[in-house]
Order: sequence, then structure tokens, then C-alpha cells
Amino acid sequence: MASTMEKHQKEENCSKNQSPEADCVQPVKCPVVIDDVPLNGPTLNVHAAEGFINQAMAIIMEDAVKKATDVREKVCEWCPPEQLKELLDLELRDRGEAESQILQRCRDAIRYSVKTTHPRFFNQLYAGMEPYSMVASFVIEALKPSLYTYEVAPVFTLMEEAVLRKMMEMIGWEEGGDGIFNAGGSMSNMYAVNLARYHHCPDIKELGLSAAPRLVMFTSQECHYSISKAAALLGIGTKNVYVVPSDKRGKMIPSALEELIKAAKSEGALPFMVNATAGTTVLGAFDPIEEIADICEKHDLWLHVDACWGGAALMSKKHKHLLKGIHRANSVAWNPHKMLMACLQCSAFLVRDKTNLLQRCHSAQASYLFQQDKFYDVSYDTGDKSVQCSRKPDAFKFWLMWKALGASELEQRVDRALAMARYLAQEIKKREGFRLLMEPEYANICFWYIPPSLRNLPDSPELWKKLHTVAPVVKERMMKRGSMMVGYQPHGDKANFFRMIIISPQASSQDMDFVLDEIHNLGKDL
Repeated sequence: MASTMEKHQKEENCSKNQSPEADCVQPVKCPVVIDDVPLNGPTLNVHAAEGFINQAMAIIMEDAVKKATDVREKVCEWCPPEQLKELLDLELRDRGEAESQILQRCRDAIRYSVKTTHPRFFNQLYAGMEPYSMVASFVIEALKPSLYTYEVAPVFTLMEEAVLRKMMEMIGWEEGGDGIFNAGGSMSNMYAVNLARYHHCPDIKELGLSAAPRLVMFTSQECHYSISKAAALLGIGTKNVYVVPSDKRGKMIPSALEELIKAAKSEGALPFMVNATAGTTVLGAFDPIEEIADICEKHDLWLHVDACWGGAALMSKKHKHLLKGIHRANSVAWNPHKMLMACLQCSAFLVRDKTNLLQRCHSAQASYLFQQDKFYDVSYDTGDKSVQCSRKPDAFKFWLMWKALGASELEQRVDRALAMARYLAQEIKKREGFRLLMEPEYANICFWYIPPSLRNLPDSPELWKKLHTVAPVVKERMMKRGSMMVGYQPHGDKANFFRMIIISPQASSQDMDFVLDEIHNLGKDL
């Protein structure tokens, strides 16, 4: 009886926020409450979370993997914006929804999204389902690492270093270099501009633009728009991006580059960088890097090669000649999430410099992250090279894929995609009503479709004016049917044409035939 009374007394003391006696075998925990918020125990039910994740993964596998890669399924379930807003019920409320409703939200998100993994998605410079890279993405999201120090991301820090080293080897930098994975090819090109500027004018980092002369950079008229965006963002100014003419195949003309460099110098400006493109967005053209490198060396200019799209050709013995001279570049941008199919995003910026230029240019030496008296080698803390703080270990997606497939399988992917592009080009030339813009150099196939009603018109401005309206209508019908996705666009003085990108090894010659048949069926009445 006394023992029971003593226990009740200890519970009472606990309720008064008093410590129970030390001899209490099973002390009763006091409820801890701060600002009316109970703090005893976790509020996340891990068992329930596991059940939800398992159900969600089953939906992902069925709808976003199996169905989305089935050629018999639609590439997209088209809905106009206002209708889709209503279907998705986008409003965010005070109270959460039932688990069954949330799972339905997942189904809806997948159903009404474009299936970029579908064998007949040819719209962008990325496509296809890559299982190993996808699993790596799941691992990353489950672990939630951030790649700024070895301390918090030891595995992925080492993997990034290994992948970068291998990519530098493919470029041909026998003595190595430096690099970092970042948030996309546009960011890689911005890194290049900033690093080139720092190399020429290091005082800008501390003193700002007032410490710099008028800086001028050069790029081709076919370059990616991120170059002018970088100039605007970094205060160089878009008018100080001198656009070098390209030839009829979309390649930078070296003699025109040198003339513009001389003109900039005569104006009192300081030329500091040339951006060459290896695989242009529209035509898939490769600038003559070797000749451009000669000019850059002559005038002491930083040479950056935007190989975001075309860098994959380095994996192929048959096609790496397209990037001849890239080993002479000071920096290279290369996106494995494009031709090599790593999951988005997976973008590398590589630098031939080995004097820690990348770190010196971007370092802010945050004392709460980059302490110099750590118990391990702090050279593995790579975060101060980056303009980001939080940074996903995107290299893991490429590393795991490369581990699983080997370089030989990656080479076959590139070779197959380019062979498929040649097959499609040959078929276009055989078919009445189809006309190639030019023979493809890479995996970009650009062509016109001429409906029967226009085929007897002479090659004249009237024909091209009418032809300009064909591709947009075919694209609208294509999207609403959901049968495939192929992009279109004008280019310079050329009327709208289709630009088809071939990447996925799921795509077959039958799919190429289907594309041409479908375009004809969608546009033959125009």
C-alpha cells in the first residue's frame, strides 16, 4: 500500500514539473510543452509514412514508368490551362487531405504530364527512361544530402570527384583539372563567363564593375541564349556580346571571329572570352574548335566550349571527331542528362586550370561550413567553388549509370541515336511532301512538311508564307491527339520547320516511319 502511495506521489511531483526520485525504476515522463506546443515524442508516424510511400511507388511504377514508356499509350493527355486548373484542384487549404486523395493527386499529376520517357517524345534535347539514373535519383531524394562539405556528403563528394575526373579524361585533359556539377547548362555557361572575367580582371570580385574596363565576349549567332543572359546577369551587358556570323550549316566562321576581335580592340574594349558551341540547339552544329582555339591563343582569350548537347559525342570513337580540339578549351559545359539520358538535372562545368581558380573566383569562406581546423582533409570540401550553397549530388546519377552500363554501352547509345537520325533523314528524302533543311550532323533533324495542296506551287515567297502556317497547325493536332511530340520553329529567314531530336534507345525505325506517317495524316488536308 505504501509503495502504491509513493508511486502516486512521484507522478504528482512529475506533473508539477519536479524531478522524480532517483530510485524510481520507471519514472513517468513529464509532458514538455513550449508555447502550447507538445514536444514529447515525434509527430511523424514512420510506419504510416512507409505505407504511403509504398503505395505511391506502386503508382509511380505503373503510371510513370510502365505506361509512360509504352508506345501504345499517349505522350500526353492534353488539357487547356483553365480546364487543367479545375481538374487538379490547385488550391492549398488549412487542413490536409486524406491519404487516398493525396494518392489520387499523384495519379493526376502523372496522367496530365508530358511523358518525356515515351518512345515518341522527340521535342527536347533530353528524352527516354534511364533506370539506373532514376534509382540514383530516388536514393538522393531519400537521403536529402547537400554537397558542400565532405562532412555531410562523404560518399557523394568522392563520387563527384571521380565522375569529373573521368569526364576530363574524355575531353583529353591528361593532366586533369577542376570542375563542379550545378543546376543546368545555362548555369555552367554563366560559370564560364564569370571565371573568364575573373581570370582577366581578378579585382572585380572585390571592387566590382568599376574596377573593370569595357569587357567584350564573342559567340556565334547559333549559340544558346544563356550566353546573353550571363552577360546581363554579370553586368557585362548584352551589347558587349559580339555575335559572330555562322556559315550555312550553323558553324561559327573563324575569320569573322578574328575580325570582330580586332574591331573590339580598336574601340578600346578588352576582349576576354570566346564561347564556341559543340552541338547547337537548333541545327546540331559543331563550331570548328581547333581553329577558334588558335585565334584565342593568339589574342589571349579564354575559350569556353558549350558542349551541353554535343559533349556526348566524346563517348563515341566514330563521332568524337566532331569536337576536335576541345582539349584546348579553358572550360567546358557538358550535360549528361541530354544525349546520355541521366535524369534531370545532371550538368557538369569543367575547367582545365589546376590553380584553384574556380575556388578563388567564387569563395566566400563561410566559417560555419568551411572551417579549416576540421579533423579531415578539407580539400574535399568543394562547396566554396559553387555559387550555390545547397547542391544536390547530381553526379551520382551519372556515376551509377556509368557503373551499370560501362563506357561501351554509353558509346552504343550515342552511335545508335546518330544512326537513327541518318535513317530518318534518308526516309524524309524518299517521301513526297517532305524536305530536309540540311543533312544532319548530329541528332537534330530539321525538315518541312508540304501538304498536297501546296506541292504544285513554285518555290516562291507565296509558298513559304503559306508553308509557315503548316507546322503550328500540325503541332496543335499532334498535341491534342497525344500521339507524339515533335518541336517546330522558324530560324532566321526560314519558314517554320519541324525540329526532331533523337535520343532514346527505345525509339525504333518503326517509330521514325510513324512520325512521318502521322505528320502527313495530321496535315494532309491543310
